[in-house]
Amino acid sequence: MRVLNTSPRDLGFWIRSARSDSVLSRLRDQHGSEKAFDLLYQLRRDPWGVEMCRRGYQSRKYDALMRTLPERRYRRALDVGCGLGMLTRRLAARADEVLGVDLSRVAVQQAQARSRGYANVRHEQADLLALDPSLNGLFDLVLAADTLYYISPLTDDRLDRAVRRITRLLRPGGICLLANHFFFRFDPDSRTTARIHSAFRRHQPLALLSERRHAFFLAAVLEHRPPAA
Repeated sequence: MRVLNTSPRDLGFWIRSARSDSVLSRLRDQHGSEKAFDLLYQLRRDPWGVEMCRRGYQSRKYDALMRTLPERRYRRALDVGCGLGMLTRRLAARADEVLGVDLSRVAVQQAQARSRGYANVRHEQADLLALDPSLNGLFDLVLAADTLYYISPLTDDRLDRAVRRITRLLRPGGICLLANHFFFRFDPDSRTTARIHSAFRRHQPLALLSERRHAFFLAAVLEHRPPAA
């Protein structure tokens, strides 16, 4: 594991993220997931502070994720849970077309405004578990970074549905890049991350190409290898 340098700004990022998670939990109890995310983005325009410091932890993390991707040109890429689209825009240099989807319509509207200068990037409001079947097999890259543990409740059935849905979105030979918070293995967040990554590794059409523990997150690259006809 390579330790990233931290700074007071990085500590501010962690505090902001924890507070937003707490607010989101309360909003979910009152309004359900979709409206809760909309309200959160209205209350806190950048809830998890992904844009609060261009050279902070989150930016360095995204740099690491881009280096993790296999070196190739991607025809179509999908960013699941795109939020404000910061990572979606990073993909614009690696793919001909990039689609970012998020459960929150408010987040998508903000992402669209931020992505106006990117001709090959678009954003849509959508629920991963209810994505249109017409998208099946269209993508040679699907990125799911810091999003699947926000599925509520994250039951084994819903996690399995998410894994199967992402697999169906991929073309044969397509890549899934999975990244989630990972701290000390035995804390609740790390246990959830281990559970998510284990579900992907068990799914037979997906072959694990690499998995690496970085400072505070775990990243895995998987390839869609459907069984021979």
